[in-house]
Amino acid sequence: MTNASTSPPEFIYKIATAKAYAVAAASGTFTGMPIDVADGYIHFSTAAQVGQTLSLHFRGSADLMLLAVRTVDVIAELVWETSRGGQLFPHLYAPLPMAAVAWAEPVSVGTDGSCHLPAAVR
Repeated sequence: MTNASTSPPEFIYKIATAKAYAVAAASGTFTGMPIDVADGYIHFSTAAQVGQTLSLHFRGSADLMLLAVRTVDVIAELVWETSRGGQLFPHLYAPLPMAAVAWAEPVSVGTDGSCHLPAAVR
């Protein structure tokens, strides 16, 4: 993701509360969850990372939405930065236009960290 020979994935994924998603859907723009606002960018995960992100940071949460964002729609403001375990994670340094969201599905995480991702996660 950091050089010209690597193309970005078709989708990146954002986890939001159902309430935050509803507000963003109504306004047309998502400015992020509290951690995003505090960090100055919107945290995303790739398909390979999103399950672990849910397990580590959202245990016991049942009111979540998983948003699939078309990477091409946000690429100009997207930065791939090293984070958990040395992996590159996509960070959006701008508000997310909801028009870039291809789909959104409810997701929950058990108290043991288990979750079932929508089949469309790829």
